[in-house]
Amino acid sequence: MDTVKSSPTAERGTSAPVWLWPVAGVVGAVSLVLAAAWTGILAVDQLSDPGALTRWGLPVAEMVNNLAMPTAVGALIFACAIMPPSRGQRPRSGEDGEHPAFTRLMQVATAASVVWTLSALAVLVLSYSDLAGMPLDPSASFTSGLVGYLQDISVGQAWTAVTVLAAVITSLTLAVRSTVGLAWTALLGLVGIVPLALIGHSASGDDHNGAVNSIGLHLLGVVVWIGGLIVLALVSPKLHGPDGASGKPSAHRQGPEPLIYTVVSRYSLLAGLGLATVVLSGVVNAAIRMNTLEQLTSPYGVLVLAKLVGSVLLGLIGLMHRLWVIPRLATGTTAPPPAAKRLLWQLIAVEAAIMAGIMGLATVLSRTSPPVPEEIAPDASPARILTGYDLPPELTLETWFTQWRFDWLWVAIIAFLVLWYVRATVRLHRRGDRWPVLRTISFVVGLTILFWVTSGSPAIYGQVLFSAHMVAHMTLTMISPMFLVLGAPVTLALRSLPSRTDGTRGPREWILWIVHSPFGRFITNPVVAAVNFAGSILVFYYTPFFGFSLQEHLGHEFMNVHFLLTGYIFASVMIGIDPLPRKALYPLRLVILLATMAFHAFIGVAMTSSESLLQASWFGSTGRDWGTSAIADQQIGGAVMWGIGEVPTVLMAVAVAVMWSRTDAKETKRLDRKADLNDEAELKAWNRMYEDLAENEEPRR
Repeated sequence: MDTVKSSPTAERGTSAPVWLWPVAGVVGAVSLVLAAAWTGILAVDQLSDPGALTRWGLPVAEMVNNLAMPTAVGALIFACAIMPPSRGQRPRSGEDGEHPAFTRLMQVATAASVVWTLSALAVLVLSYSDLAGMPLDPSASFTSGLVGYLQDISVGQAWTAVTVLAAVITSLTLAVRSTVGLAWTALLGLVGIVPLALIGHSASGDDHNGAVNSIGLHLLGVVVWIGGLIVLALVSPKLHGPDGASGKPSAHRQGPEPLIYTVVSRYSLLAGLGLATVVLSGVVNAAIRMNTLEQLTSPYGVLVLAKLVGSVLLGLIGLMHRLWVIPRLATGTTAPPPAAKRLLWQLIAVEAAIMAGIMGLATVLSRTSPPVPEEIAPDASPARILTGYDLPPELTLETWFTQWRFDWLWVAIIAFLVLWYVRATVRLHRRGDRWPVLRTISFVVGLTILFWVTSGSPAIYGQVLFSAHMVAHMTLTMISPMFLVLGAPVTLALRSLPSRTDGTRGPREWILWIVHSPFGRFITNPVVAAVNFAGSILVFYYTPFFGFSLQEHLGHEFMNVHFLLTGYIFASVMIGIDPLPRKALYPLRLVILLATMAFHAFIGVAMTSSESLLQASWFGSTGRDWGTSAIADQQIGGAVMWGIGEVPTVLMAVAVAVMWSRTDAKETKRLDRKADLNDEAELKAWNRMYEDLAENEEPRR
């Protein structure tokens, strides 16, 4: 059989241009050097100079780390959610085994993880050299100081954690190939964002919590957006051709569209979300670090503006992809037009070069002092020293609704959920499906309450008043989840999200997996959900977890997530509309709700009558000169827990009773209709059986 060889012209444009990486490297290096020269971070320190190797090596190592981490995690995200793992629907041996593009993807993940590990280790050592003002030296004094740095100093601890995490992920990329395993590995990689968000410019200074959250969101956007683009360019040689690897036809099609269209279109959605997150979080963080417009002319401000301009430019190129290039790849055949592919990779190459320049600026920006001082003032109040914020005004009915301090992590989550929910309902409406308006209203109300709890007065006063903390806790775990559950978001997602048939798992497939996984079946067990819901209160307030949530920002956010999810699962099991692995019987639900009410009453009474102050070193040391005493406020908090805990529980019990009644009524109507259709055949059968039994018993008498 004759084979047709494609010409060089036909193959041109099937992958990223060869000039991409040299140009991106030059642009990144030039931006790094120019920005460093502009800010003076490479200048010799006359008092404690660590040497030229550290002065130049540290920013280079940080830039390499800033590129390697997104690439490694981005490759894992591609592997578990974007790239088909095999040529066919399922992995097979031989020709129809692992897809060549997937093989390249995992190679990229492993190589990037190795570079991530080595660069993080280099940053760890060089950052100590820079902080101590000591050149690199294998002497005992340098080594002992380094050990103390990674054990006792927060920056050293953070980079040690990142190094270990990167090494673990390197091992996992070599051993794991299942979709679920890769998803867990990707989540583990995203954990690397946490220590990086807790150090640097976000570790101290004004609005510590806001700075940490905005930096964390910024890094998340970078991982999804920049990491994905680098991965896309690296695997590009394997995305062309009918089977994504060569001109040879495949026995199993990936779907109705070319593989390159499938991958790029899926990444485009993530890239859009990542870009928006990067820009908005960057603006928020810059606003925290600069108080006036004049500070934009400072070295820090100039770098921020340069990053913003570059990001906007990249956003415009991304819009060109979305509106112009990607639709031209959707040919309905296995071979998209060569001109469209060539334009795609040329634009991606330009994006990569601009991104390299932005990463150089970002590296220098992270080492440049912002205009707003990061040190706490010597005359800071006790509340400022303890919580990081000045003491709020006296709590009144008015201040319950007028005091705001945005928690940008939850602002981002709530905004995303609102936009997704509205978009999903519009999608259902356009295809002719109905979605109850009351469900939409309920979901929006639940998110509004969540916004108030995390960014309003409960969050602000919860740092200095136990009673306000209890209001936030009980609202977060009982009131907001009840409205969210009645919005039926899982049902909406399953009805609105598209299904995939190419062996990958999209959002719909992952939701189904979570619901029906062994862990999902366990946590939605009615007894487990109730124990977790009620027991969490006891464990939280009477163990060191309470202090951890007050003293550490990570503990505070973990508390918010835990209690929201705990309340959501409990409400979903009791009154939820969404599908669950098993539905609890109505009598069992009522018993659980009554037991929960009794447990809340017990703890509430215990707190109300207690004379021992919980976390006395915190609530007794805020310097508060208004309101009741700390112990009296704690007793009020116990009453609040009792009151807020009982009312939603009673409402859920009433709802369960109504649902039970309606279910019985529906079952009765169903049986009546069945009896009408078959002329009460079942009743007559029972009567005949009883008559036969009676006749058989008569001879024995």
